[in-house]
Amino acid sequence: MLSFNYVILTIIGCAVVTWLSRVLPFILLKKFDLPKTVNEFLSFVPIVIMSALWFSHLFISNTGYLPDINYEYLIASAPTVLSAAITKNLLVIVLVGMVSLALLRLI
Repeated sequence: MLSFNYVILTIIGCAVVTWLSRVLPFILLKKFDLPKTVNEFLSFVPIVIMSALWFSHLFISNTGYLPDINYEYLIASAPTVLSAAITKNLLVIVLVGMVSLALLRLI
């Protein structure tokens, strides 16, 4: 059985590594000015991440068959995409998506 100290040190170590991997790029990039093309390229990263998450849940993979569509996520994504087109605010988009999926599952 693992000792309590080992488990606590592992949790603290994981927290520090996670925190550093998220904060360190911001600290380093404050000191440097990136070229305009790099800034434009990086502006697409949130869109790509959200799209990848959306498509990975929208389709259900079955080995040896074409992917099936998860209609629950497809229906919930309609108001989410609409809110994205209107507000362009990531917080609003995520909240609308969560609420619309929760309402679908409640029905």
